[in-house]
Amino acid sequence: CGFSSAGIGDQVEVGSQKLIGEIIAIKKDIAIIQVYEDTTGLRLGMEVISLGHPISVELGPGLIGSVFDGLQRPLSKIAKVSPFIQRGAEKQALERERTWHVQPIVKVGDYLEENDIYAHIQETPLIVHKLLVPQGIKGEVIEVLPEGDYHIQDVIVKVKQEGKIKELKCYQLWPIRKPRPTKGYVLPDEPLITGQRVLDFFFPLAKGGTAIIPGGFGTGKTVTQHQLAKWSDADLIIYIGCGERGNEMTQVLEEFPKLQDPRTGRPLMERTILIANVSNMPVTAREASIYTGITMAEYFRDMGYNVAVMADSTSRWAEALREIAGRLEEMPAEEGYPSYLASRIAEFYERAGRRKIKDNRCGSISVIGAVSPPGGDFSEPVTQHSKRFTKVFWALDKELAGARHFPSVNWLLSYSQYIPEVEKWWQQQSQELKWPQLREQAMAILEQDAYLQKVVRLIGPDALPDSQKLVYEVARIIKEGFLQQSAFDPNDCYCSAQKQLKIMGIILYFYSRAQQCLEKRIPVTKILQLPVVTDIVRAKSEISDEQLDKFEHLKENIDLEFSKLEKEYGSI
Repeated sequence: CGFSSAGIGDQVEVGSQKLIGEIIAIKKDIAIIQVYEDTTGLRLGMEVISLGHPISVELGPGLIGSVFDGLQRPLSKIAKVSPFIQRGAEKQALERERTWHVQPIVKVGDYLEENDIYAHIQETPLIVHKLLVPQGIKGEVIEVLPEGDYHIQDVIVKVKQEGKIKELKCYQLWPIRKPRPTKGYVLPDEPLITGQRVLDFFFPLAKGGTAIIPGGFGTGKTVTQHQLAKWSDADLIIYIGCGERGNEMTQVLEEFPKLQDPRTGRPLMERTILIANVSNMPVTAREASIYTGITMAEYFRDMGYNVAVMADSTSRWAEALREIAGRLEEMPAEEGYPSYLASRIAEFYERAGRRKIKDNRCGSISVIGAVSPPGGDFSEPVTQHSKRFTKVFWALDKELAGARHFPSVNWLLSYSQYIPEVEKWWQQQSQELKWPQLREQAMAILEQDAYLQKVVRLIGPDALPDSQKLVYEVARIIKEGFLQQSAFDPNDCYCSAQKQLKIMGIILYFYSRAQQCLEKRIPVTKILQLPVVTDIVRAKSEISDEQLDKFEHLKENIDLEFSKLEKEYGSI
């Protein structure tokens, strides 16, 4: 039959154009192949060649700053030939002609094991690429090339293993569907700071954690993902455009080279890998794109880096699974999705986490997946299964988006299960301001406001007692002065953890002083007319991260204006 040596999962080349495919089932002498490209024109009798290994990605220098499709084909190279990906297009992801300055850090006689680092390459000014010993190789170093410029296919180190010579090059292959092994999990205890206040302060994601961003059409999922990719304090960002519209990926490609990393001042592309599998590309390649991205993330995690993976959108990935399952005539489950949808989602998010690579090295992968429930219905299967396997839920609200409130994260529906893990880190950011207490008090005000909103719709705000009017107005200050954030304001697009504490601290200090005035029977209308109220709302955009001492002046102004108000009513 010609397939006696082939196995399920093997990569194949189909036809004269050598289309990429994968064997997904074997029935006696018939192999069922999932082709990842357009199959138009395939005929009976065309040759199919099994490559003898699963679909894999090339891992080595040259990944960072590149743009690939879901099968790791370099789109920048393909674009020189055609604006569209031609069938059977070039498959080599890493350039063979380019040289890299390699600095070996081992010597003859050293003993190497899996995932040991044997050389360094300064891939970008931000990232040192650490060459890792591939899985299955361990032994004594018998030859090392001197420091110099080499191609990725050059042998840098030779290792003697059980009488055989193993060659270590500047790159390696790894199957995309197989997680890279580690020594175990490490409890995540540091938040992934995104610079977005509603996420960092109220619903933090730990480095090595998992989060989803569900929301209907137009709620800002993609824009939120872009903001996270721009400003997250991860060492490396992998952005997977899975089934997204081409114009949204174009926006990323145009913006990222111009944007600067807030920590280093360098271009963001120097720490970013883009996988663009847009909606007009084959649906089968869309299914593979998620695994391509997470495999690259595992490779850099094994070097000891903190990697953030943005998957936009997992719903379109699930739709690809549904379409493939339909073609295979598999029994459909809920809403037509395959019965194994939950297990596939679990497998993907399971590859996140903070892991121990070696005794002296840890790395993490944080996965943030956008979910596009039809009609914004959070009860649909992809959202519900994703909630089961992730610990952070950033629910986007169409009403907030319609009111131009961005990020449109609903603070009543969202949650984070990493609060106990990151509490110690937040407490180290300020001796004066206690994050758990600030967060708890602010959430209590917002929850009271949700109830008061219903009352106001029925009887109007004037019918509320002064204490509830104060809660109602302070909640407005929190929403406008803290939760709402402008991506176009240079002082507001990114907010450090220290500034977040300062802003919330000043809002709640105002609330505390206002409550004292209410006890002295000062009308709430007089309190809310104080000029400092406007200063508090504007502080997010008028005070930069380098001017945090201005919050002390703002606090002094609050005391001054309240003192004047108390004197005025104390003399009556």
